[in-house]
Amino acid sequence: MMTQSVLWVLLGLLLQPESGTASLPLLMDSVIQALGEMEKKVPEAAMRPKTTSWLLLAQDKGPHDSLHHFLREAQGFKDSELNPYLLSPELQGLMKKVAQHGVLRGQEYGVVLAPDGSTVAVQPLLAGLEAGLQGRRVVSLPLNSTEPPSDVGVTIPDVRVALPGHGIATSGVTSLNVEAISPDTKVLPPTSVDSLLVVTLARDLGLTFLQHPEAQSQLGLGTEGCWDQLNAPQTFTLLDPKASPLTTAFLNGALDGALLGDYLSRTPEPRPPLSLLLSQYYRAGVAQDPVLRSNFRRQNGAVLISAQVLAQQVWGALILLQRLEPTHPHLQGMSQDQLAHVASNATKEFIEAFLECPAILPRCRWNAAPYRGQPVRLKLPLGFLYVHHTYIPAPPCTTFNCCVANMLSMQRYHQDTHGWDDIGYSFVVGSDGYVYEGRGWFNVGAHTRGYNSRGFGVAIVGNYTADLPTEAALRIVRDELPRCALRSGYLRPDYKMLGHRQLVNTECPGDALFNLLRTWPRFTPDMKPRTARRASWRSRREPSQILTASGPK
Repeated sequence: MMTQSVLWVLLGLLLQPESGTASLPLLMDSVIQALGEMEKKVPEAAMRPKTTSWLLLAQDKGPHDSLHHFLREAQGFKDSELNPYLLSPELQGLMKKVAQHGVLRGQEYGVVLAPDGSTVAVQPLLAGLEAGLQGRRVVSLPLNSTEPPSDVGVTIPDVRVALPGHGIATSGVTSLNVEAISPDTKVLPPTSVDSLLVVTLARDLGLTFLQHPEAQSQLGLGTEGCWDQLNAPQTFTLLDPKASPLTTAFLNGALDGALLGDYLSRTPEPRPPLSLLLSQYYRAGVAQDPVLRSNFRRQNGAVLISAQVLAQQVWGALILLQRLEPTHPHLQGMSQDQLAHVASNATKEFIEAFLECPAILPRCRWNAAPYRGQPVRLKLPLGFLYVHHTYIPAPPCTTFNCCVANMLSMQRYHQDTHGWDDIGYSFVVGSDGYVYEGRGWFNVGAHTRGYNSRGFGVAIVGNYTADLPTEAALRIVRDELPRCALRSGYLRPDYKMLGHRQLVNTECPGDALFNLLRTWPRFTPDMKPRTARRASWRSRREPSQILTASGPK
């Protein structure tokens, strides 16, 4: 039970008086360091079962904490069990700083920068770890009282799938296969709640949409942000100051907590140390599984949690809260039909705005140089998506550091060698599971001469003359990025996909990739290049896109 006790001791420290100031950078590696230090200090004699309940006490942050306490007490945990070991003052300060998530005046708190380039809220991550270590309990509904039920079991709820070896998604998956749900879809009444899904995702989804019923899809769900610095980050500022608490960082932490909690709940003793588990997950993959890592959390989350199950869990969490807090300002007087409607809306928005969209890392995450000059705005929606390969860099980038180096190299080449205002592409897709923002959704790019204002230029890092990109990269370009653009109104419903070579005298996007592109549903074979006479004045002045290295070819 060492893993459980370490998490208990670590999070119990959050209750102690603050000592010193936190000077450690807000990095996931710092959190892993804290876990590793505790794993070394806790002797075998101190190992006791069920002590991870202190995570819940450490996370008191508002009226809905009664749900955490209820689930903890249902397992028979007692507050008197706390007897934490001390971390160094620096690590104590760090853990106090990241223990509670919040959004205030455009800044997000309780988040850290992970090795994969994503920003992660620590609170839902640790809540998921704790729920997984407890065995992922199920509480039956309806409850006749607010006393902890006597029939709480250790059964694992019937979520979407549990594959052998704990692998969740596979490289051969071609679609997320998340069943559709809408506010009109009949959500079946929940008969139980899964502690893992409730403490990581369902509770916060339900409460956020309950508090903003009029906003629905205008909540700013999944907002990204920028760190003050990448080497030693301390402050995280959101790109949308009106963002809801359901930011990208929070949803990242919630999915990571759900995925790792599910893994732990299915892993027999002895379980891996949490420091090792997190170190693997945010780098090469858990137990040498390259798919079970943070880069693919959205794909894995879609496999783990179905829309119907999530909607039931959101509804069930609200039912529990309504029973535990009869005077809750947002739950008082709410009918079951109203709660079901909230759960349906919340689930639909989460799936469509987050789970079905690719993770797009903003320019600040790869430390992009500023745009030179004044960008020209696109007139949205556009009708085309142009597919490129970078040619050089030729090898696919499979890690955040490698992809960042490639982005900076291409931007320097485009700006310094060719004298362009910025990197030419709208977006660049790595083989690490992420999309890197170039000129983005709103600015005219320099990727397809004569056609830059009519479509988005999307490049996959690598040379695909003879070989194909990874299935994950192909899925992003073929399915995920266009689907997200359609939903947001950036692409027209009748948009078409074209290879760069169909419009410009070039071999891009490479023979292998272009031959595959010709089989995609949105590909159009009959697009003919416009003559120079029909090209716009600005298009004629754009630099040639036929490059020998580090650019559209």
